[in-house]
Amino acid sequence: MAVEIKLPTVLRAAADGQASVSVDGATVGDVFNTLVDKYPGLRDNLLDGAGGMHKFVNVYKDDDDIRYLDGLDTKLADGDVLTILPAVAGG
Repeated sequence: MAVEIKLPTVLRAAADGQASVSVDGATVGDVFNTLVDKYPGLRDNLLDGAGGMHKFVNVYKDDDDIRYLDGLDTKLADGDVLTILPAVAGG
């Protein structure tokens, strides 16, 4: 099943400049693993050293934050859209 992943500008260089990519996977974790296999430069931006979701990245399945769903175990359906947004801090 194909899932569209929307990438923020800051991550596009690691994905050949693409604003969105299509990846197959049954869960967010499956999709992330396939995504970082295809674009290794995204790994450190998305996943921590243990393979969990990096704490400074927000991921939305359609309009829902996956942290309030099942995290990387969140199930996906064909046509779902994942939006990746890096956390922004400043002062």
